[in-house]
Parts: sequence; C-alpha cells; structure tokens
Amino acid sequence: MPHRALIVMAKQPAPGRTKTRLCPPLTPQQAAELYGCLLRDTLDSVRTAVSHTPALTPFLAYTPAAAHSYFRELAPDFQLLPQAGATLGERLEFVLGAAAELGYEQAAAINSDSPALPPAFLAQAFAELDDPAVDVALGPCDDGGYYLIGWKQPFPALVRQVRMSTPHVLHDTLALAAAGELRVTLLPSWYDIDDAADLARMRAQGHTGPHVRAFLER
Repeated sequence: MPHRALIVMAKQPAPGRTKTRLCPPLTPQQAAELYGCLLRDTLDSVRTAVSHTPALTPFLAYTPAAAHSYFRELAPDFQLLPQAGATLGERLEFVLGAAAELGYEQAAAINSDSPALPPAFLAQAFAELDDPAVDVALGPCDDGGYYLIGWKQPFPALVRQVRMSTPHVLHDTLALAAAGELRVTLLPSWYDIDDAADLARMRAQGHTGPHVRAFLER
C-alpha cells in the first residue's frame, strides 16, 4: 500500500489579505471570517477522506510562517508544513516535493476555499493514482483552474511553468502534461469562492459545511 500525503494549502485569515474580491458585498472582516470557515470545512472534508483512504496522512501547508501556533491549534491532527516560494506555483512545487522527500509515494495538494468539497473527490484522486496508467490527477474548477493536483513523483514543470490565477491554468497544465507524455486523469469538477457570484451560487445550491452554514446564518 503506497504512503499518501494530502496537503491543504492555507493562509491565516486576516482582514484585507484574504478573500478581498468578496469586498463588497462583504466587509474585509467578514471576508476573512468566511475564509476561516471555508478552511475549517475543508479540514473536515480531509478528515473524512482520511478515514476512508488507507495510509493517507493529512498535511496543512500554511502561510505566513509566523502563524504556526494558529494552525497547530486549528488542526492538531494534521502534520504542519510551512509554505515556501514567491508564487503559488513555487509553493506547490515546494510542498509536493517535501512530501516526496518524506517518503510519500503519492501526494496531492488542494485549495482551502472550495465550499463543502466532497470527500469522495479526494479519495477518488488517490484511487486514480493507484492505477499504473495514471501519472497525474487534477480536480478541475469551473473558473479554469483546479482544486487539486496530485502525482506519484514530482513533475515541477506542471506547477512552476504555469501562470496561476488565470482562466487557463487547467488548459496550460494539461498542455504541459501532454508535452511531457504524462497520463492525466480528471476528477469531477467543483468551484472556488472568489467573488460575489460564487458566494451567491454557494448559497443557492446549498454547498455549505457546518462552519460556513453558521457564518451565513449569522
């Protein structure tokens, strides 16, 4: 059974620094609070996936580095890993590479701002990676990015050579994978909470975990 690492990419919630595209309709304080709730619901989804996936270790890759105590209290059952790198691509390369250096034979990184991310999608990523015919797993987002990237050995170009936070992230990643003759499997699509339209969609479709639900009720 391969040893597996599932890494949540997370920021410490802070007004004016997290989910700023939600302001308006939210205030900076509300946007930071909502992100904290999304993060907590993501951690719960990971815990469920861990309980259904053999040999899966949960990690929390955090920023800023000074936030270690905050994340230790938030997720005492997760391994903590500080992020390193100037760009998201560099940070993904670092954390996924760190998992490989620690001896994990499969590693996946996920975002922390997808509402009520189904744990089944996370478990499916590792089931797909068990297939000898699969090199990389990607979880597409509706905005053209992805909520998950996983592999069995590091392929740094897939994260370093892609310009992140554009509508073409998934397309460009797939093109790089094809150029490298990597075999990719796609998970079911999901979405992030980036702006007011995403917030309205989440409320309309009921994609809320307990922490986000409590936030919305307040």
